[in-house]
Amino acid sequence: MQYLSNLIGEYFQLAVDGGYFGYLLFMLPVIILSAIASSAVNSNYKKYAKVMSRRGITGGQIAELILQQNGIYDVRVKPISGNLTDHYHPKEKYIGLSEGVYNSTSVAALGIAAHEAGHAVQHNVGYAPIRFRSAILPIANIASYASWIIILIGLLISPAIAVAGLVLFGFVVLFQLVTLPVEFDASRRALAVLNAGYLDRDEMEGARKVLKAAAMTYVVALLTSLWQMLRLVLLVFGNRRD
Repeated sequence: MQYLSNLIGEYFQLAVDGGYFGYLLFMLPVIILSAIASSAVNSNYKKYAKVMSRRGITGGQIAELILQQNGIYDVRVKPISGNLTDHYHPKEKYIGLSEGVYNSTSVAALGIAAHEAGHAVQHNVGYAPIRFRSAILPIANIASYASWIIILIGLLISPAIAVAGLVLFGFVVLFQLVTLPVEFDASRRALAVLNAGYLDRDEMEGARKVLKAAAMTYVVALLTSLWQMLRLVLLVFGNRRD
């Protein structure tokens, strides 16, 4: 046990004192998790993109239907380029569906399209987590870049400045944290709609796996932010002890 404790201590110390190599070594666990999550998304999408739904409805059509069912008429659904580039843009009021989703009748396409439409429904009903996420998004975007600079300046000039940088980076972690209920709820809404007559029971399993794999990427994103936060804390307070 003592050996393991020492090994862990040396690992964290390397994260602080090991420079660029130490940073890569420290981030290796979440890099591996990120690769696994990304692989799961791609493999599930490729598998169920080949399984066509029996109803023959396309991703673009299911998104339109969900919007209509919820009385949302100011959001348009449009095809966009790329692979798995699907998203909902609340300010410009559109749901962008990638080419492999918009015109496809696959189980994967319907799951993804319904999920993005679920975000539009969240905004329409004033779902609290998505409103909060939208409110802190500008701060989180600035913090993801500025916090590192502020911390580095603080390490050279003043510990108080470094701590301020840590607090700023906290908004990045907070954004990733609040993203989880937003994404899980959008998937829940999507599956509820698809289960109401658009997909059969066996087809639902495919849509569920696609959305579950996608959700795991957000879990990994949160873990990555928390891991980065831990390293920054070690860097700032380890430096203060010195």
